[in-house]
Amino acid sequence: MRRAAVAVAAGAMAVSLAACGSAKEAGEKPKASGSAAGDAIKIGLLLPENQTARYEKFDKPLIEKKVADLTGGKGQVVYANAKQDATTQNSQVDTMITNKVNVLIVDAVDSKAIAGSVKKAKDAGIPVVAYDRLAEGPIDAYTSFDNEEVGKVQGKALLEALGDKAKDGQIVMMNGSVTDPNAKLFKSGAHSVLDGKVNIGKEYDTVEWKPENANTNMAAALSALGKDKVIGVYSANDGMAGGIITALKAAGVSPLPPVTGQDAELAGVQRIVAGEQFMSVYKPYAPEAEAAAKMAVALAKGEKIDDIINQNVDSPTTKGVPSVLIPVVSLTKNNIKDTVVKDGVYKADEICTDKYAAACATVGLK
Repeated sequence: MRRAAVAVAAGAMAVSLAACGSAKEAGEKPKASGSAAGDAIKIGLLLPENQTARYEKFDKPLIEKKVADLTGGKGQVVYANAKQDATTQNSQVDTMITNKVNVLIVDAVDSKAIAGSVKKAKDAGIPVVAYDRLAEGPIDAYTSFDNEEVGKVQGKALLEALGDKAKDGQIVMMNGSVTDPNAKLFKSGAHSVLDGKVNIGKEYDTVEWKPENANTNMAAALSALGKDKVIGVYSANDGMAGGIITALKAAGVSPLPPVTGQDAELAGVQRIVAGEQFMSVYKPYAPEAEAAAKMAVALAKGEKIDDIINQNVDSPTTKGVPSVLIPVVSLTKNNIKDTVVKDGVYKADEICTDKYAAACATVGLK
């Protein structure tokens, strides 16, 4: 029902946006400073970190490929990774402006800290597409997943795993970094499902999303609550789930309680196959990356993006940002074959190394 409502609303918004005419059409954004003619455009791509496998393995190559496809191979992608440092990322924006890119795709390390740099780019006539995280400042377009829905999917999966024992003990909530606006949405979505249905013994906002910080937090939670009292763990992503599971094993917790995740990282998928992690959230990166590339190429050329977007989103500083939001999938051992393997994210033999061969056979992966 919710998806149907979103689809109707998205259609209505698209019609409304198209009807707005000259008042504020995406096609009337200023062209980038020194904008190249035709397809010979230069796109700056700034990604936030390289600890999460997705950015280097999926996002970057997917965006590069789509830009090449859209520009007949003439478009150039200039790439930089901030390695989880907001100051570095701001400097990278300055460099992109100096190098006169035609448009920027920015996945912000810190959504607030990037706002000044977004304004600098805008003042230089360079449109900015916020990627995956809704950056603050005068951004021109945004693409991500329905991030509150991600949290709801995780919460529902945890409740499913706990069944009628949902209140027999306590759960630990391991949220993401407070500098990531998506983390707030994941957290909100999860709470909307879990509150009142489970007992939340401990809850953490994990600094920089680091697995080692999640590991430390989990060890502290087990010490405070008692290892026999923890019946489940809400983990906002797969990297942290790995740190959490290591802490559970180190404390001698057996059997392991259900642990959630997100991003369908290879290690996370293998843990799901092995029964150590209950689920992850599979986010199809291709449509997200392709949407970013389409919007970036159009904006670089001064073209409209009305036919690309599916809804408008408000940031704390900018209302009605033209956006593309992509649906997500709950990934468990029952649908690995029909999701990440079918979509070509991983081959079965990548998942089913010698260590996981027997477990793979059990879930029908060969």
